[in-house]
Amino acid sequence: MAAMSLIWPIPALLTWALAWGIYLGLGQVGAGGVAAFVAALLVSGLPAWTGRTPWRRVFMVAGFPLSLVASGAATGLPAWAWLLPLALLLLLYPLNTWRDAPLFPTPSAALDGLAASAPLPPGSKVVDAGCGLGAGLMALRRAYPDAQIHGMEWSWPLTVLCALRCRFARVKRADIWVADWSGYDLVYLFQRPESMARAMEKAGNELAAGRWLVSLEFEAVTFKPSARLETVAGKPVWLYQTPFRRR
Repeated sequence: MAAMSLIWPIPALLTWALAWGIYLGLGQVGAGGVAAFVAALLVSGLPAWTGRTPWRRVFMVAGFPLSLVASGAATGLPAWAWLLPLALLLLLYPLNTWRDAPLFPTPSAALDGLAASAPLPPGSKVVDAGCGLGAGLMALRRAYPDAQIHGMEWSWPLTVLCALRCRFARVKRADIWVADWSGYDLVYLFQRPESMARAMEKAGNELAAGRWLVSLEFEAVTFKPSARLETVAGKPVWLYQTPFRRR
């Protein structure tokens, strides 16, 4: 999503403007206040999910209803409607995933050349652990057109949207830290620096010898990478082949 590259608070302002546009537009065609309110929250919920921190996501979801109150236009809404912004945020981004990376899409060319450094036979199983809306799945398919592409995502709305968008992949709702990685030949991550130690431990315990863990942007600093790519400036790709080697 393009809003992610904009300087804060522009993403929040755009999200609030989108919500207001939906709310006012539906009002013009005769929709009830509650229906317009719910629709505005749902439509603006996805861009709000892309905030870089939990607090930014809260601000992006909450800005529209708060401005609605300030404008005086919310007098016709029932009291329970004000629980909807919190419910929407928790639906899109459940509490147990707040320590993982937010919705950062993989640039389309970021994994170009990956197959040359991490060759896989046709039919290999490749998974994007935390696939969001599917940008990483598309990049993996571009790198490995003959592989079986899989995706894991904890947020069920994103799981549904990703599955619809990436029909070539097998997308399932799963906690990436609980799901078994042992059946995959390559696990791809675009997480956070703080997640890398946990990912390396899990991959080291579950992946068979010769399998791959691939991380976009973030290095596992205590391990020696098998290779490093950078086809998109500022977005290095770190490759680690099992068994991992410590520095």
